[in-house]
Amino acid sequence: MRIATFQHQGRRQVGLVDADGQHVTPLAVDDPTSGALCLIDRLVQGLPLPAASGQALPLAGVQLEAPIPRPRRNVWCVGRNYHAHARELRDTVFKDSAANVQAWPIVFTKVPECVVATGTDVRLPHTVSTQIDYEAELAVIIGRGGRNIARANAMSHVFGYTIVNDVTARDVQMRHQQWDLGKSFDTFCPMGPWIVTADELDGQRTRVQCFVNGDKRQDANTEDLIFDLPTLIETCSRGITLLPGDVIATGTPAGVGMGLNPPVWLRHGDVVRVQIDGIGAIENRFVDDPAPQGGAG
Repeated sequence: MRIATFQHQGRRQVGLVDADGQHVTPLAVDDPTSGALCLIDRLVQGLPLPAASGQALPLAGVQLEAPIPRPRRNVWCVGRNYHAHARELRDTVFKDSAANVQAWPIVFTKVPECVVATGTDVRLPHTVSTQIDYEAELAVIIGRGGRNIARANAMSHVFGYTIVNDVTARDVQMRHQQWDLGKSFDTFCPMGPWIVTADELDGQRTRVQCFVNGDKRQDANTEDLIFDLPTLIETCSRGITLLPGDVIATGTPAGVGMGLNPPVWLRHGDVVRVQIDGIGAIENRFVDDPAPQGGAG
């Protein structure tokens, strides 16, 4: 199945994308506020899919949202998890930690509020950062939750997969040493276009690509991961209960802007497309953030 969250006639709906990839059939869910989360929770409990609530709609006539518009908690993310990507960064500011890259997965998080849909503009916060980078990633969606999940059983906890662009403010990432701030600016987690269930995709053997203004920057296979998907699930669940709908972004291939010589940062008007075989693609335009507005003191 391909589960999409979308807006149609002014309201959020959840539906199944047809095999042709051109239509979506809305489902009669009780509360579509959480997007695909409502279906994940239902299916994990062994309940059947809801009935269709109408005829199939052309995808061109709806507005896709992130499949999980607001994750119930932070998105789990993994750093430097492709061999070639680890090598391309070993002569950068990461050089001091390069020797330990294969010891344990590097895990950080992005706040749920930074998730946006394909087609949504990503804002470049130039008053805070001038080094904005892209990171194409396969994301795992947890189905059956659990704590201390054994690697041997980990894949049975996977509900499906989606695409994430782990947008990063490199200077902020380095400034604070801990990565969360540089990864969590508003709009810094494009996600979509939908969730493909695990029975239709082998996430351990699929191609991840990224294009900036049509120029291919990243191209790798998830077989090249340093820490594979079962290891990541085992790691993230050590002493922590994973919940249905949790998202784990599995790392990005070589070819990020920081790894180029000289580095190339995203600018106003750049369009980044991330595509993964068996899922589809997301595409977002990057625009200068308007002047910030003050909040309550």
